[in-house]
Amino acid sequence: MPLQTPPLRGIHDERGAKFTEFGGWDMPVEFDSIQTEHAAVREDVGIFDVSHMGQIHVTGPDATTLMQRLTSNDVTRLDVGDSQYATITDEDGLIIDDTVVYRLPDENGEATYLFVPNAGTDEATHERWISYRNEFDLEATVDNQTDEYAMFAVQGPNAPDLVDEVTDESLTDVDRFTATMATVDGVECWTARTGYTGEDGFELIVPASEAEDIWAQFDCQPCGLGARDTLRIEAGLLLAGQDFDLESNPRTPYETGIGFTVALDTEFVGRDALEAAREDGFDEELVGFQLIDRGIPRHGYDITNMDGRVIGTVTSGTMSPTLDQPIGLGYVPSEYADPGTTLQVVVRGQSKKARVETIPFIDTV
Repeated sequence: MPLQTPPLRGIHDERGAKFTEFGGWDMPVEFDSIQTEHAAVREDVGIFDVSHMGQIHVTGPDATTLMQRLTSNDVTRLDVGDSQYATITDEDGLIIDDTVVYRLPDENGEATYLFVPNAGTDEATHERWISYRNEFDLEATVDNQTDEYAMFAVQGPNAPDLVDEVTDESLTDVDRFTATMATVDGVECWTARTGYTGEDGFELIVPASEAEDIWAQFDCQPCGLGARDTLRIEAGLLLAGQDFDLESNPRTPYETGIGFTVALDTEFVGRDALEAAREDGFDEELVGFQLIDRGIPRHGYDITNMDGRVIGTVTSGTMSPTLDQPIGLGYVPSEYADPGTTLQVVVRGQSKKARVETIPFIDTV
């Protein structure tokens, strides 16, 4: 099956981007270098094309009920313009995906939502919503609009000022995890103060047909998925399919450290299993660690105790450009999860000493 391409594939190619396959999409992995792009976001501002992320639109009389039943957080807390981080779980409370849910302006007097599943999961997620709606005879319209929109992330300490300059409206009063419609180059864009880097900034959802003109308004460093990965690891943020995966590494929100996304006072698929998991406790949890010895941890490397017994697996790892230290994430038994605990990571057949650290590894907004 051919890879899907973002609306700006040709523009990125002209800019000299290198590309990689990700979630079934052909996406830019770097434009100049990961280090250059990473530094731009940490110190100034950079822009990412994240059009590979899904866009599912839900409206109608039972839209709130449908969203409440299929996401783990409490969507009734959302006023228009609010957003929240949530998980999509199965009957056993295991994470199928993580997502951000936005409360859009009402349509025809009915609550309306947009949520963003991860790359390559939009079709399956859309089918899940349709199937549940039909099974329980709910009145809601569910549209997969992934192909209709592009999505850009403008991130970094100077990102708010840049976005404010580019939009016709003032965005200085837009708080974290809130959003509004803002006009860029005559085009209305859903503009949310959210991101995946640990820095301040905005994510803009724009019509695909206008993507090229809107991208051109942002005079800053273009960034690829390589820098996005190093930035999110430093911020301790999860990557679906890597830090959790329903098939290869099934985890609950509690094991992954995002139990705050679970609202047990609501009724959602997996709620009862998660209530039991919280009461019973869990044997393993995701930790951050820093290598003390020379080496770089990578996804799939073994984590051992000091006696050399395998106790876990690295899920994400990198050489941190900000800290200039090798860091990673991985699951270990809870008795090894306290910050300061010494472990080992097997790097290319050699045991490297590591120390459990508090995540995020850096100060975040």
